[in-house]
Amino acid sequence: MYLINSFLFCGAICAIAQIIIDNSRLTPGHVTSLFVIIGSFLDTFSIYDIIIKKVGGGALLPITSFGHSLIHGALASAHEVGLMGILMGMFHLTATGITAAIIFSFFFALIFDPQD
Repeated sequence: MYLINSFLFCGAICAIAQIIIDNSRLTPGHVTSLFVIIGSFLDTFSIYDIIIKKVGGGALLPITSFGHSLIHGALASAHEVGLMGILMGMFHLTATGITAAIIFSFFFALIFDPQD
Protein backbone atom coordinates (compact mmCIF):
# COMPACT_ATOMS: atom_id res chain seq x y z
CA MET A 1 0.00 0.00 0.00
CA TYR A 2 2.96 2.27 0.72
CA LEU A 3 4.15 2.06 -2.90
CA ILE A 4 0.67 2.66 -4.26
CA ASN A 5 0.25 5.79 -2.10
CA SER A 6 3.63 7.01 -3.25
CA PHE A 7 2.75 6.46 -6.91
CA LEU A 8 -0.67 8.09 -6.54
CA PHE A 9 0.68 11.20 -4.79
CA CYS A 10 3.42 11.79 -7.35
CA GLY A 11 0.98 11.11 -10.19
CA ALA A 12 -1.58 13.49 -8.70
CA ILE A 13 1.00 16.29 -8.55
CA CYS A 14 1.87 15.69 -12.22
CA ALA A 15 -1.80 15.52 -13.22
CA ILE A 16 -2.61 18.77 -11.42
CA ALA A 17 0.32 20.48 -13.11
CA GLN A 18 -0.79 19.23 -16.52
CA ILE A 19 -4.37 20.40 -15.93
CA ILE A 20 -3.12 23.85 -14.93
CA ILE A 21 -0.89 24.09 -18.00
CA ASP A 22 -3.65 22.90 -20.37
CA ASN A 23 -6.39 25.14 -18.98
CA SER A 24 -4.56 28.39 -18.25
CA ARG A 25 -2.09 30.75 -19.80
CA LEU A 26 0.61 29.78 -17.30
CA THR A 27 3.87 28.44 -18.65
CA PRO A 28 5.67 25.40 -17.20
CA GLY A 29 8.02 27.82 -15.42
CA HIS A 30 5.07 29.48 -13.70
CA VAL A 31 3.66 26.14 -12.61
CA THR A 32 7.05 25.01 -11.33
CA SER A 33 7.40 28.18 -9.26
CA LEU A 34 3.85 27.78 -7.98
CA PHE A 35 4.55 24.22 -6.84
CA VAL A 36 7.77 25.26 -5.07
CA ILE A 37 5.77 27.90 -3.20
CA ILE A 38 3.07 25.37 -2.33
CA GLY A 39 5.71 22.94 -1.01
CA SER A 40 7.30 25.64 1.13
CA PHE A 41 3.89 26.75 2.42
CA LEU A 42 3.03 23.18 3.40
CA ASP A 43 6.39 22.77 5.17
CA THR A 44 5.95 26.03 7.07
CA PHE A 45 2.98 24.47 8.85
CA SER A 46 4.60 20.98 9.04
CA ILE A 47 1.99 19.51 6.71
CA TYR A 48 4.56 18.30 4.18
CA ASP A 49 6.32 16.20 6.83
CA ILE A 50 3.03 14.42 7.50
CA ILE A 51 2.62 13.80 3.76
CA ILE A 52 6.15 12.35 3.59
CA LYS A 53 5.36 9.96 6.46
CA LYS A 54 2.20 8.78 4.68
CA VAL A 55 3.48 8.41 1.09
CA GLY A 56 7.26 8.21 1.45
CA GLY A 57 9.40 8.70 -1.64
CA GLY A 58 6.47 9.83 -3.77
CA ALA A 59 6.47 13.08 -1.83
CA LEU A 60 10.20 13.57 -2.26
CA LEU A 61 10.20 13.39 -6.08
CA PRO A 62 8.00 16.28 -7.28
CA ILE A 63 9.14 19.89 -7.35
CA THR A 64 7.10 20.57 -4.21
CA SER A 65 9.85 18.77 -2.31
CA PHE A 66 12.32 21.50 -3.33
CA GLY A 67 10.20 24.11 -1.55
CA HIS A 68 9.97 21.79 1.43
CA SER A 69 13.76 21.44 1.55
CA LEU A 70 14.33 25.20 1.27
CA ILE A 71 12.04 26.07 4.17
CA HIS A 72 13.07 23.05 6.24
CA GLY A 73 16.74 24.08 6.11
CA ALA A 74 15.96 27.73 6.73
CA LEU A 75 13.82 27.03 9.81
CA ALA A 76 16.35 24.55 11.24
CA SER A 77 19.20 27.08 10.90
CA ALA A 78 17.01 29.89 12.23
CA HIS A 79 16.52 27.96 15.47
CA GLU A 80 20.27 27.46 15.84
CA VAL A 81 21.77 30.75 14.59
CA GLY A 82 18.89 33.22 14.60
CA LEU A 83 17.83 35.58 11.84
CA MET A 84 20.99 35.06 9.76
CA GLY A 85 20.32 31.32 9.90
CA ILE A 86 17.35 31.81 7.57
CA LEU A 87 19.63 33.02 4.81
CA MET A 88 22.40 30.52 5.54
CA GLY A 89 20.23 27.45 6.00
CA MET A 90 17.97 27.97 3.02
CA PHE A 91 20.40 26.37 0.61
CA HIS A 92 22.12 24.06 3.09
CA LEU A 93 19.88 21.07 2.28
CA THR A 94 19.58 21.87 -1.42
CA ALA A 95 23.16 22.83 -2.29
CA THR A 96 24.12 19.33 -3.42
CA GLY A 97 21.19 19.02 -5.81
CA ILE A 98 21.69 22.50 -7.24
CA THR A 99 25.41 21.89 -7.75
CA ALA A 100 24.78 18.52 -9.41
CA ALA A 101 22.23 20.09 -11.77
CA ILE A 102 24.71 22.78 -12.81
CA ILE A 103 27.58 20.32 -13.35
CA PHE A 104 25.46 17.78 -15.27
CA SER A 105 23.97 20.55 -17.42
CA PHE A 106 27.44 21.76 -18.30
CA PHE A 107 28.65 18.32 -19.31
CA PHE A 108 25.50 17.52 -21.28
CA ALA A 109 25.87 20.82 -23.12
CA LEU A 110 29.41 19.79 -24.10
CA ILE A 111 28.40 16.31 -25.21
CA PHE A 112 25.16 16.96 -27.08
CA ASP A 113 24.60 19.39 -29.90
CA PRO A 114 21.52 21.56 -29.31
CA GLN A 115 19.17 21.87 -32.26
CA ASP A 116 17.11 24.87 -33.30
